[in-house]
Amino acid sequence: MTDFDTPINRFGTHSVKWDSMEGYFGVPAKDGIAMWVADMDFRPPACVQRALEGMLAHGVYGYYGEEAEYLDAIRWWMKTRHGWDVERNHIFTTHGLVNGTSMCVDAFTTPGDDIVLTTPVYHAFARVIKAAGRGVTECPLVVRDGCYEMDFATWDGMLSGRETMMILCSPHNPGGRVWTTGELQGVAAFCKRHNLILVSDEIHHDLVMPGQKHTVMANAAPDIADRLVMMTATTKTFNIAGAHSGNVIIADEALRKRFSERMLAMGISPNSFGMFMATAAYSPEGAAWVDEVTAYIDGNRKIFDAGINAIPGLRSMPLEATYLAWVDFSGTGMPAAEFTARVEKGARIAANHGDSFGLGGESFLRFNLATPRAVVVEAVARLQKAFADLQ
Repeated sequence: MTDFDTPINRFGTHSVKWDSMEGYFGVPAKDGIAMWVADMDFRPPACVQRALEGMLAHGVYGYYGEEAEYLDAIRWWMKTRHGWDVERNHIFTTHGLVNGTSMCVDAFTTPGDDIVLTTPVYHAFARVIKAAGRGVTECPLVVRDGCYEMDFATWDGMLSGRETMMILCSPHNPGGRVWTTGELQGVAAFCKRHNLILVSDEIHHDLVMPGQKHTVMANAAPDIADRLVMMTATTKTFNIAGAHSGNVIIADEALRKRFSERMLAMGISPNSFGMFMATAAYSPEGAAWVDEVTAYIDGNRKIFDAGINAIPGLRSMPLEATYLAWVDFSGTGMPAAEFTARVEKGARIAANHGDSFGLGGESFLRFNLATPRAVVVEAVARLQKAFADLQ
């Protein structure tokens, strides 16, 4: 069994999560806890380390060629883990999925277009869209029984007609929802009604809690293949985000041609380190590690949720996927500045601010649970102390 309990000191390693915590949040490095950036405090599976050691032993770091093994590793993973058949020539490799998102915006929309986001949602989407001279149409998710749901009837009335694309986060970050097949089919129908290209970002699709089942959009709604772009990556699954490697997978020939032209125009070519790591990770050994880390995160989730939900006024949204807990502080009656100060200054924890995720996130903070269990236990104790006057 993999040891996820032993802490790994990441200070002084150019870790944005730990080395930038004090600068961004004022949380002291000497005793602060970094629970913001979405990477894990765990080493990746040994097969990934061996792949890098093989590169080091060879000692020549040239351009990556002959991609069949890499592409087939992706195809094997998607078929074995997700029941999804992918063809080699449908796969494009980008410099991570933020880059993949920006490439989709560039290839399939024009300046002045609007792009639909279901908010609150991963903050990099809006950042990339706005930087590209496009607008954002925020279609808010609704909370029912403590979980996010989609509200297509309301969304239908919110669109201006300028929208040409929708970006879906599946599973959802930050709410942790695993969308049902019916919900995904609802998204597909919504995109057909409004003539939208659908970009489905499924970077968290391997990190699904026990008892939950993720369905890839390509399988949920095969009838929209002519408007569907899929995005996947090894980076979140195996904690190799620094490789900046992701895949944009497009079944439709016309969409593929448009995307390929933009890749060529921008001179995009893969990072060999990421491709060696992905090939090693998408393997039976990598799959066993994913099963172990998911079970471990599930244990952290249970401890965190029990501790947070015991604090009056705080509510941790049930986590179905990802390792990112989404905590609602609205029940405290406090303004965001007050509950955030209690977390950062009182508990000395750096967590993502909810308003950065768009409409609906204002009363929330996002906490990263992919860390040794003792850290989660300590974080819960600190938060209970910081809000002790409510108990």
